Amino acid sequence: MRNRSVHGGRHELGQNFLTHRPTIHSIVELVADTRGPILEIGAGDGALTVPLAGLGRDLEAIDIDEQRVQRLRRRLPHARIAHADALRHPLDRPVLVGNVPYHLTTPILRRLLTRDRWRHAVLLTQWEVARKRAGVGGGTMMSAQAAPWFEFALHGRVPARHFRPMPSVDGGILGITRRGSPLVDPRERAAYDRFVREVFTGSGGDLAAIVQRASGLGRPRVRRALADLGVGAGALPRDLRPAQWAGLWEAVRS
Repeated sequence: MRNRSVHGGRHELGQNFLTHRPTIHSIVELVADTRGPILEIGAGDGALTVPLAGLGRDLEAIDIDEQRVQRLRRRLPHARIAHADALRHPLDRPVLVGNVPYHLTTPILRRLLTRDRWRHAVLLTQWEVARKRAGVGGGTMMSAQAAPWFEFALHGRVPARHFRPMPSVDGGILGITRRGSPLVDPRERAAYDRFVREVFTGSGGDLAAIVQRASGLGRPRVRRALADLGVGAGALPRDLRPAQWAGLWEAVRS
């Protein structure tokens, strides 16, 4: 049997395997607090797959490395282990979990946040990605665009030494939960996304000026809307909370 996948070795596949037992336990405990069938993204050597199988729930695990898929199938003959690409495989189970390849974090997140079949996700990503998505130190455009539909939570930092081979940056455990009641009508999502992008990338002396250019509203109306939402005069797009983004969109669209 070859030791390398047809897609390459660990470097090409972005494989950094989690070895820290307390972190593995923490991730599995977060999944245990959810309900329903589980999809694991990037099963690797099964560090998460084996304890997840111990939860006694319907589990499917996928990996793009066919060599590791074959070995994991022998190790867990009663589990569903599929040779599949996370950028193509259906994300159609209520619970998603995985140690996400660092170089694929952004495309996987973008794909995940546009799918509507799952409810909870527990993802191990780069620390900076997890921190920013959770809004620590300010939100990002992607987080603001997703905020009306999802809640983000940061569940801890994972030092780089807890992976093999050791990556150049630490990891972070990111939890994502679909809101039971969206803050914005889902039918308006495309328009809302454009508005958020225009605010984040727009120019202007302050937030009111940026929103004015993005919305076409008069400056007094924009200032009044921001004040009603409790947005300070010196605020930046990254400072707005999910409810403020939703409220600002409501003022713009109406």
